[in-house]
Amino acid sequence: MSPRTHRLAGAVRRALPLLVLPVAVLAQEAPPPPDPEARTLDTVQVTGSRIRRADLETQVPVQVLSREDIDRSGFTSVAEVVQNLTASGAALNTKFNSSGNFGFPPDGGGVGAGAATVDLRHLGAKRVLVLVDGIRWVNESSASGVGSSVDLNTIPLSIIERIEVLEDGASSIYGSDAIAGVVNIITRKDVDGASVQLHYGDYTDLSGGDTWGADLGWGGSSDRARWFVGASYFEQKEISSLEYGPASVPVPGTGLANGSSATPTGRFVFQDPNTGTVYDITPNTGATDPTYLPGQTPCRDADGNPTGVVRADDFHCFGTADRFNFAPYNLLLTPSERKSVFGQVQFDFTPTFGGFVRLLYNERNSANQAAPEPFFLGTDAGVYNDYAERTLVISALNPYNPFGFDLTTAGDAPNLFLLGRRPVEGGPRRFEQDVETWYASGGLNGVFDVADRPWSWDINVVRSESKAEQTNTGSYNIRRINEALGDPSACAAISGCVPLNVFGGPSTITPDMLAWIQPVVRDQSRNTLSLASANLTGELFEGWAGPVSFAAGVEYREYEGEYRPDALTVAGEYNGVPSGPTQGEYDVREAYAEFLVPLMREGWFGKSLDLSLAGRWSDYSNFGSTNTGKIGLRWQVADEFLLRGSFAEGFRAPSIGELYGTLSRFDATLVDPCNNAAATTPECVADGVPPDYEQANPQISVVTSGNEALEPETSRSLMLGAVWSPSFADQAAWSDRLDLGVTFYKHTIDGAIQALDAQTILNRCVFGRDPVSCGFYERNARGQIVRFDNILGNVGTIRTDGWDFDVGWRLPEQAWGVLAFDWKTTWVTKYELVNEAGQPEPRAPGVEINNSAIPERTSTLSAQWSRGGWSAAWSARYIDRLTESCGGANGFDICDDSANDTNALGSTTYHDAQLAWATDAWMKDFRITLGVNNVFGKDPPICLSCSLNGYDASTYDLPGRFWYARVGFGF
Repeated sequence: MSPRTHRLAGAVRRALPLLVLPVAVLAQEAPPPPDPEARTLDTVQVTGSRIRRADLETQVPVQVLSREDIDRSGFTSVAEVVQNLTASGAALNTKFNSSGNFGFPPDGGGVGAGAATVDLRHLGAKRVLVLVDGIRWVNESSASGVGSSVDLNTIPLSIIERIEVLEDGASSIYGSDAIAGVVNIITRKDVDGASVQLHYGDYTDLSGGDTWGADLGWGGSSDRARWFVGASYFEQKEISSLEYGPASVPVPGTGLANGSSATPTGRFVFQDPNTGTVYDITPNTGATDPTYLPGQTPCRDADGNPTGVVRADDFHCFGTADRFNFAPYNLLLTPSERKSVFGQVQFDFTPTFGGFVRLLYNERNSANQAAPEPFFLGTDAGVYNDYAERTLVISALNPYNPFGFDLTTAGDAPNLFLLGRRPVEGGPRRFEQDVETWYASGGLNGVFDVADRPWSWDINVVRSESKAEQTNTGSYNIRRINEALGDPSACAAISGCVPLNVFGGPSTITPDMLAWIQPVVRDQSRNTLSLASANLTGELFEGWAGPVSFAAGVEYREYEGEYRPDALTVAGEYNGVPSGPTQGEYDVREAYAEFLVPLMREGWFGKSLDLSLAGRWSDYSNFGSTNTGKIGLRWQVADEFLLRGSFAEGFRAPSIGELYGTLSRFDATLVDPCNNAAATTPECVADGVPPDYEQANPQISVVTSGNEALEPETSRSLMLGAVWSPSFADQAAWSDRLDLGVTFYKHTIDGAIQALDAQTILNRCVFGRDPVSCGFYERNARGQIVRFDNILGNVGTIRTDGWDFDVGWRLPEQAWGVLAFDWKTTWVTKYELVNEAGQPEPRAPGVEINNSAIPERTSTLSAQWSRGGWSAAWSARYIDRLTESCGGANGFDICDDSANDTNALGSTTYHDAQLAWATDAWMKDFRITLGVNNVFGKDPPICLSCSLNGYDASTYDLPGRFWYARVGFGF
């Protein structure tokens, strides 16, 4: 038996006595049980509490998305459903073409390519706990890091009965990660017969992106068992960025200003060792044999100003018009293929004692794409690679070197500052992921009476793993590039080495050259979860205002994660984004107790007043122990009016990636405030930036890393709310039912684990001379930023608060059918991150930053009509206006408020429509559905600061309409 299996088995053995012994003792005191067939169990367990109860409206707000709600949405994945809730924030999805220059974020989780997550209250996906049938799900793996959140693409939509979303802190109930809330996915259990669901969808204004899928299910029951098995297939085709105008340029409205300086013809910044003249040139036509004539006019005068002189040789001064447009190579929508099988069975050994087994296997094949990988060589390259920045010698003997002298980064007098070459001959970078997730759980459960009071218990064991392999083509070996650019005789001595031509322009890198420098890179990652838990709930005794109920339990969890980049990457020979291996594990032992205490019943104060109390003790193998608590009140003022509130403490331990993620790189698009302004900006002069300084590339490499010195996050959450169902709206001529709800929420997170915004760091150093910010990066003698460190830390405090408003109105049934409306709105009144130095970070309500936004108001209004077998739905999804900083780029037309240096992203409303018809006349449960999402083809607002495709893919839909058709039937 392995050590891990031994620990898991030990946890189960320890859990059994804690649960079974009290049951046995109490059962001896209990009278003989009544006839099981006469038992009526009218209590349920609602997300947010472990206590089974009859009241569905508890002390905390839980939004329930039924199977009908999911089908009516027209969405094809769990992620799409929950990401469109008004309380959801920016989260990863398949619209993110997230490989390439995105590199590796500081949390060590990798880019999550092809994954989809959920964010609640804009607090980040890692602060949302995802459960399946009340039990934790394994974290994602995308072969680029050790993720700290669940990939919802591992859970097929077809197996879901409903989704319960708790929008409140719940660490004392469920443990770590439940700071912002809980998403509990309830699977299908009561199914009778077989079913088939077929669906197809496509975009009307874009080429590609068509989706299709099939879901098969079969369920049934006997006197002692219930079962359900299902299989799903889903395929989504890719869409090129060329399909959408704003996505086919680096940044919309800026021309080539934000294009790359690594071009197919090449950019060469060097110093002539014979004259001392510094050149910044590019070939006129990309000729195969350019001739360099020493002494030609340099591109800038002594003051650093462009000379505007047309050179007489085969080169000209590099300018904005020469930059490379990398955007057409990207993807607007990434391809994804998902296959899954699922099965579960509940067996009743006796009427009061049963067991279950639940199994799932899911495989995802997805891909991302980026422009051909560039070579950045020279002392100004800033790519953190010795082969490119410190040991390179492009020999004068290289047959393709037109300059007649060595270009070198080595020694005391390097003269190669920047060589940017985009080898389009090698094709685009393609990252293909193969992700396998399997999940196995089993357990025992039962019910019994203690003094005529119902009790229930369960024991659960889970083992789950997500593992992935990513294959990267179109990248390069920088060591071999170094060798191929050196002395031809040294290259000839290396088997397979072929001299490389980086000076000749497009098509001059031959297949033989590519064969030497272009490898296939394979990365792997894995996340595993082992869990054992035992729970007991029931009524303890009769209090002065009703029965006092409780729930208690123990849980053991073990996490293991690893990321293994290709050996080429580990050796430092990968030309692309570097990363190191990651590996770690830790375990948690927990115990919790929850009590529901009726305080008053039927009096002058109202109908009822209930107090809930919960506490959890957690012991982490790497942090020690901690305690969290929660208190809630539920005041039923009248049958139609409810007040409720809660205060909760939260706790989130750093994930494996956050702790042990090794040094990697993120290529951030940043605007250096000293760019072309050093001579006139006193702060830049004081910083020693030369007057002729020009930022070599809009992308500046930022080194990121996990941090073993991290401390856990702690949080405090406050919720106050009211629910009113006025009696005058019940069964009236104008209303069958009206429900009104309002909730105020407030979250405070101390010791928040994240990295600071790199652009803000840069601005604070230059304009504020903040010594802490200035310590994050350094410049070389030419002013170029050659080191930028942004290591993960406990950076400060996050505070957010806001309001949720809910209105549900159902009209009386008429001859023309039944009509109902549902309106949900979230208003974010505050969001701030104050770093450890007491300085506010730029993220705030109404602001777009770093491909994510916090709209002040988001709202969804839906109308549903039904008559006989016909039904129809119309919904409107509203996103409030946003603003973004232009980063000093007021010269661009997109920046519509030059006085405040901002760009406005107007409010956006998407309209969705659906029509369905159902009948049993042809076959069982036959249903056909037609729908259109984004009926009016609304395009997302253009975004200057969004680094891909010109819009914020985490906030807005793809441009254009999406139509779909579904057919379902049973037998």
